[in-house]
Formats: sequence, C-alpha cells, structure tokens
Amino acid sequence: MPVTPTLEADVLRRQDPELAEILIGETVRQSTTLQLIAAENFTSPAVLAALGSPLTNKYAEGYPGARHHGGCEIVDMAERIAVDRAKALFGAEHANVQAHSGSSAVLAVYAALLRPGDTVLAMGLPFGGHLTHGSPANFSGRWFDFVGYGVEAESGLIDHEQVRTLARTRRPKAIVCGSISYPRHIDYAFFREVADEVGAYLIADAAHPIGLVAGGAAPSPVPYADVVCATTHKVLRGPRGGMILCGSDLAERVDRAVFPFTQGGAQMHTIAAKAVAFGEAAAPAFTAYAHQVVANARVLAEGLAEQGLAVTTGGTDTHLVAADPAPLGVDGRTARGRLAAAGMVLDTCALPHGDARGLRLGTAALTTQGMGELEMARIAALFAAVLREDVDSKRAREEVRELAGRFPPYPE
Repeated sequence: MPVTPTLEADVLRRQDPELAEILIGETVRQSTTLQLIAAENFTSPAVLAALGSPLTNKYAEGYPGARHHGGCEIVDMAERIAVDRAKALFGAEHANVQAHSGSSAVLAVYAALLRPGDTVLAMGLPFGGHLTHGSPANFSGRWFDFVGYGVEAESGLIDHEQVRTLARTRRPKAIVCGSISYPRHIDYAFFREVADEVGAYLIADAAHPIGLVAGGAAPSPVPYADVVCATTHKVLRGPRGGMILCGSDLAERVDRAVFPFTQGGAQMHTIAAKAVAFGEAAAPAFTAYAHQVVANARVLAEGLAEQGLAVTTGGTDTHLVAADPAPLGVDGRTARGRLAAAGMVLDTCALPHGDARGLRLGTAALTTQGMGELEMARIAALFAAVLREDVDSKRAREEVRELAGRFPPYPE
C-alpha cells in the first residue's frame, strides 16, 4: 500500500534528498508494521505541527516572566498554557513541563529531594524497575544507595509485605513506586502509608500509566505522592518529553532542580506540543480512547494466554502486557526477532524470578490507529503462529501489512 510522504519530507526532499528518504522510509515503516512497543504512540498532526514550528528557534532559559534571554513574551504564553493545562488535567497544584525526558524528570526530582548517598527504596530492575531506579550504569545507582523490592513469586504482584519490611529496616529517604513492565495498577495509598510510617518522600514514576490517568482509566498518584514524574509521550500521546507534578510546598525546589541545576534552555517547541497534547487529553474523545486502550490490552493478554504464552500476573489493568514465550519453545530475544521479521515490533523485558527475557507489548499505538478487540484477537493468534513457526515470515508479513493498511496512523 503506497504511503503519502509528509509535507515535511516533501520540503526536505528539495533541500536534502538523503534525509528526506529517511523520513519517508520511517513513515512507511510505521504505516506498514504493527507498533506494539508499550512506550510508543502516534501523536496527532497538531502535536507534530507544534514540534515543527518556529518556536524551536527560541532560546528561553528560565521560567515565564523570568527568562535569561530577551524576546520570550510569546513563548512565555505557550509555557503558561502548558502548565495550566497540566495542572487542570491531573489536579496538581504545580506542574513543571520543561523536563526533556522522563529520565530528566526523575533526575531533577532526586536532585530536589535527595543528597548523594541517601537510601532510596524502589522496584528492583529484575522485577520491572527503570534504569533511574538504581541501575549501576545510571546516575541513580552511582549517586544513591538503592534498595530493590520485588514481586510475589506465584502471583507476580508487588510484594507489599517486603516493601513494608524493607522500609522499616532501611529507613529510606524516598520511596519510588513505578515500573516499566508491571501491568497492574499500583496501590498508591499503600505506598503513601509506608512512606509516612518511615518519614520518606513518596515519588511516583508514572511514565507509563499517566496517559491512562488523564483519561480516567487508571488511578491517579497525584493525591498520594509528594512528587509525580512522567513522560508526555506513551499513552498520553504527546511529544517525547517529561513533566513533574507536585504540591505547592515543593514547587520552588522542583523548578530549581530542573533549571538551573539539571538543564539549560527549555525546548519551547516541545513545550508547545505538550500543551497541545494536554488539551487533547482533556477532551471526551481521549477518555474513550484511554478506556479502549485498556480493553484492547486485556483482550490481547487473554488471546496470548489462550495461545499458550505465560502472561505475567495473569493479565493486565493497563496498556501493558508482559509475557513469557518459553512455553512455545522459544526465548524472548529469538521471539522478538521472529516477530520483527513478520512486521510486529515490540520489546523484551525482564521476567520476575529468573534470568530469561520475556516480551513487553502495549496497545496505545494500535488503539490510536482505530483497532479494537477483534483486531487484538487476530494479532494474538498471528503472534503465536509466528512464534511456533506455523506460518512463514513472508506470509505473516503480508497479513500484517494488510491489517496495518486498514488502520493508517495518519489517514489524511
């Protein structure tokens, strides 16, 4: 199926044909394969327009009304709109929208609340913790003393008793709740209770569920956490970037930790695109979208389980599905390769209580394209057929291309 080149690629073709072909090639790839990576989505044309706007030309160190560069009167309005929309969308007293990424947001929050050497309790990396939750290869693991909690061996659910015990024995300065592959809702009230008991800050890393929170399809961490870190892409469907939500009591510390401590100039085109995404997420259509994302993920998880994969926690409450392909006789990395050859793009992830890699899938992008439960059931069946090698990659690729062609990410 032919894919119409974007206007940007058409303009670039005249100036730089080599890069134009790359843009067109990526457009074709996204339009002819199934995007099952849990952290990815398709932004709206309006978000793309803001990202490609002249706001990218403006240097704007500082905050609205207090910049270190002149000529910021217009971009100040864009940032104020983004902040006001984020606060209204999530019911937060304060929002910082300058973080360049989710990891940048976490770094700034640690800088605001902690000092090097402080003890932090977070989900261990083997159980779904993020790099910023104590990886020795990351600033977090080098600067702080991280203690990892895990999940119950049988259920795969967070081991709340372990969390409480570790908090009482290690007395952390902060507790982080959040994961990159945990498919269930997090009990923020429980984590708040434990944090209060030991006198710790509660940091919610809501990079994955924040879009579901915006659409009313997942509980909000805002009423419970001292600070919420999040990304603006993923289910939220905005530009790649980060944001921080907190109470007014921590607002100045958080803002100073973002600028000037961890970042310089704000990316005003991205902040404008965040404002667009926040506005879109406040509309009724986004609520329907968020709930459909979850409905699709549940059908996908059920379909994979019926096909013989071992689905972590037995299902999902979110857009995430984590599954072990071992029952089909294939390991995670081999499975990802077979699926990629068939045009099904996804990630591997750590599996609890073992060294093997599993598969991490998400339904945000497919739902944006308009796919529903029927398509999820079809994808689950094809998924397993590819892993079992019941169908060759060429035939599977044709089926994927046909399905993707009926649901183009940018129909216009």
